[in-house]
Amino acid sequence: MSNKQYLCIMRYQSKPEAQSSDQTKSAPSPAQMEEMYAKFNAWKEKFKDNIVDMGGKLGDGKVVKIDAVSDGPFSEINEIAGGYMIVSADSMELAVQVAQESPGIYPGSSVEVREIQQHNG
Repeated sequence: MSNKQYLCIMRYQSKPEAQSSDQTKSAPSPAQMEEMYAKFNAWKEKFKDNIVDMGGKLGDGKVVKIDAVSDGPFSEINEIAGGYMIVSADSMELAVQVAQESPGIYPGSSVEVREIQQHNG
């Protein structure tokens, strides 16, 4: 395992409330679910030495400033951070590859990969 760690922030495009409520998305069939799980498990197995923390979905939050705390994220933001993952890799290129090959990437989503700087002392 590498000594470099990377924070992968999963982002998706926010949609206006009216637009998202008008679009009804049907649930995947059992065969589609099986295929999605197979892709996910194959990806997880391929990068098992790199995935430190699978992270999870992010819920509602607060924005903290020196003089105030407010609700967030805000609806005017067109990209919402929806989840995170921590990856261990020898290079940014490998960390990006782990994120890029994730079956959780789909049109309208992205992953921001940032090296976590280690403190000395």
